[in-house]
Parts: sequence; C-alpha cells; structure tokens
Amino acid sequence: MQYIESPHPYTWINKSLFIAGWISGCPDWQTEFKSFFKDSALTLLNPRREHYDINNKAAEIEQITWEHEHLEKADIISFWFWKETICPIVLYELGKYITSNKEIYLWIDPQYQRKSDVEIQMSLIKPDLKVVYSIKNLAMQVLETL
Repeated sequence: MQYIESPHPYTWINKSLFIAGWISGCPDWQTEFKSFFKDSALTLLNPRREHYDINNKAAEIEQITWEHEHLEKADIISFWFWKETICPIVLYELGKYITSNKEIYLWIDPQYQRKSDVEIQMSLIKPDLKVVYSIKNLAMQVLETL
C-alpha cells in the first residue's frame, strides 16, 4: 500500500482510493481504515492532515484544492457519513461523483440522521451499490474488487 495524506501530491501510478468522509471534529477513523489495506497494491489518498489550521485562509484553499484534484484523479472513492453531523461536504462530493465512472463505496453510520435519504437516493441512482454500516465492511467491500 502507498499512503498519501493531504497536502502531499500523488503521482498516479497505482490504482487509487480517495477516502472521503468527515475529517475535522471526529475520531481519526482513517487510521483504522488504512490498516485494512497494508498488504494491498492500492494507493490511499487521505484528505485528513496531521496539522491543519482551519482559520488560515491559505491552508483552507490548499486543502480544498488538494481534495478537488485528488477526487478527480482517484479510481475509487469511498464515502463515510458520520452520525454527529449531516456531513455537507461529503454529501456534495457524493452527489458530484455518484454518476461518474469511478468505483463508489458507501459507509453510513447506522445513527446518521439522514441515513434514509442517502439510502433511498442511492437505490434510485445506483441500485447496484451496496451500502454498508461498518468500517470493516467498507474495507472488505473495496478489497474484494481489487
């Protein structure tokens, strides 16, 4: 596995997975998720960075630009919806990429407040997409397709 964390750039060599989901004010779920892929040839693209000053406008622009560029170039995108927030940016990103040619995987916390909305929308837009409800199931789903 190759691991790239924002703001570091990635040169596209291997198949890549962008791990979209809440990145501030929530547990560091990305570290656990990353552990499932240690023996894979996949490159994980993680937007969560170790040091980020949310009040720094230049850092904000750099972060959003990094996410935009890496979402565009990723082969696979996994989405996580956390129960503690509506996750507006994650909803935006899912809406933008759900009809793309990218492989999409979706994990929803069982207590996510808009769970039904996302499930119903996915059943209408991408009926073959299997929504999962745990980090382990999300990782296993991705690994099965490699």
